[in-house]
Amino acid sequence: MSSLRDQLPGTLEPLIVNAPMGGIAHASLALAVHQAGGFGFIGAAIDLDSADKQVSIAAESLKVTDEGLLPIGIGFLAFAVPVDRVANLVRARKPAVVWLSMPKSIDDFAPWTKAIREASPKTRVWLQIGSVATALAVANSCRPDAICLQGSDAGGHGCEQGAGVISLVPEVYDAFAAETIDIPLLAAGGIVNGRGVAAALVLGATGVVLGTRFLAARETNLHQNYRAAILAARDGGVVTTRSKLFDNLPGKNIWPGYIDGRSLIVESYRDHVAGVDISEIRRLHKEAVAADDRGYASEGKGRAAMWAGTGVGLVTAEQSAGDIVEEIRRDALAALNKVHARL
Repeated sequence: MSSLRDQLPGTLEPLIVNAPMGGIAHASLALAVHQAGGFGFIGAAIDLDSADKQVSIAAESLKVTDEGLLPIGIGFLAFAVPVDRVANLVRARKPAVVWLSMPKSIDDFAPWTKAIREASPKTRVWLQIGSVATALAVANSCRPDAICLQGSDAGGHGCEQGAGVISLVPEVYDAFAAETIDIPLLAAGGIVNGRGVAAALVLGATGVVLGTRFLAARETNLHQNYRAAILAARDGGVVTTRSKLFDNLPGKNIWPGYIDGRSLIVESYRDHVAGVDISEIRRLHKEAVAADDRGYASEGKGRAAMWAGTGVGLVTAEQSAGDIVEEIRRDALAALNKVHARL
């Protein structure tokens, strides 16, 4: 597979990318990851004005590339925002990469990709997908500059049905090889340390995308109780769960039907399992998020979703984002060398 080095001058190998977590990945995180030789994203979610403000903040500290691009990316939810407004933002800001995820239909990726490329021809387009069939479909219809393969261990939103990266990445890699498709692959989902990065590289990924690990970064826009819960969590596959319940808490679920989300298990979910009516769960949730702690009560008593992947049990300390990137890169190389020495 092709390297991403030509697309992202100044980045170091192995490539570490922060996930474009909406409302969480702000300018401060993207800048810190960029300065450490990774690639930083700002997450737009549904608030494009806020995203534009964060890009503006980041731009004050960045030098544009030789191609005239900002050396960071912006992530958009394709189902939730108008493509014309996104194209206007991209035309004005010219990020190095636009990350697109969660379309209403997989067919929507094609017009979105076309619109982004027309707005800023040198901006790269990365697509997030969760299955082999989807990867092949978008590779042929969109020819993205990279594809992020999100496995089922990932925190936050993703495909309700799917596999972990341990099988998803190599199966896509082999499927692409069989059709002579040369598009770089990034792995996401359950990867939080250097050993996970090393494994992803062996599986066929060119780089990795981390979300849960960066929830421990000081530069992440996160409530202190949320971060404390991340650092306290152990046995990530047990203390997190995937469910559509989390997107039904504020009201009617607006996400596409094939999407659910992985969160730490909170009181709202426990009530759901116990058979409490959704109207009562929503009432309690509304009261909780209006409090000072915004529903992130301590000791697992919160009612708001706290997105986290199964790797959360390996996230044990608050650090700067730069230290996280450097530590993971160093540990990944050490892990690869250690295994090689045993062979």
